[in-house]
Amino acid sequence: MGTLYVVGLGPGDPSYLTGAAKTALSRAEVLCGYTLYVELIRPLFPDKEIYTTAMTGEIERCRHALDLAQSGRDTAMVCSGDAGVYGMAAPVVELLPDYPGAAVEIVPGVTAALSGAALLGAPLGHDFCVISLSDRLTDWSVIERRLECAAAGDFAICLYNPASNHRRDYLRCACEILLREKSPDTVCGMVRSIGRAGESVRVLTLSEMRDADADMFTTVFVGSSQTRRIGKHIVTPRGYRS
Repeated sequence: MGTLYVVGLGPGDPSYLTGAAKTALSRAEVLCGYTLYVELIRPLFPDKEIYTTAMTGEIERCRHALDLAQSGRDTAMVCSGDAGVYGMAAPVVELLPDYPGAAVEIVPGVTAALSGAALLGAPLGHDFCVISLSDRLTDWSVIERRLECAAAGDFAICLYNPASNHRRDYLRCACEILLREKSPDTVCGMVRSIGRAGESVRVLTLSEMRDADADMFTTVFVGSSQTRRIGKHIVTPRGYRS
């Protein structure tokens, strides 16, 4: 019986790979994943068999990896960040009952909320939530309601997938929803291409972010009412000093 390792790669740079991730990738005979993510680690394992699909080929990719594991071959399904946060762990586990001979091991990684927050300082130092603005798999009405609730609860918020070629105005729409409850001066941050070439960090206000450019490689941080800027850093205090 083979094992399917579902491996979070972190933001992309090999230095972010956990020890457990490196071990799983070394054990695997085959590396499966979205083409972009497999290419991030391919130089580390040049002799591995590779299976990739483009975006929207997630289920085909998962079934192929489970077929390999069921046939007795150790396989790694790779994802950026953490496999359980908008990654391949969920569809693999959903499909697992169809593959009784396959074992699955989820190997965690450093998700963008954490690696991006580290570049900004400590924007997630107290209660926070993570919301994806992609409506490819979730209705926008549901996303809007989640934004409303997060703002009403005064959470610090991390936004994934803030924009794409087909969703140029989604970040603006999200900011307008948040501004119903949050101050225009709320401290925010934007991090792009975390751990990759072209990495960039911006600190700005919520009103400024409404007109900012973003793409699928951008992770957005919106502060709570307690979040403040200290020099080049953002911090959401937990209250230790008081």
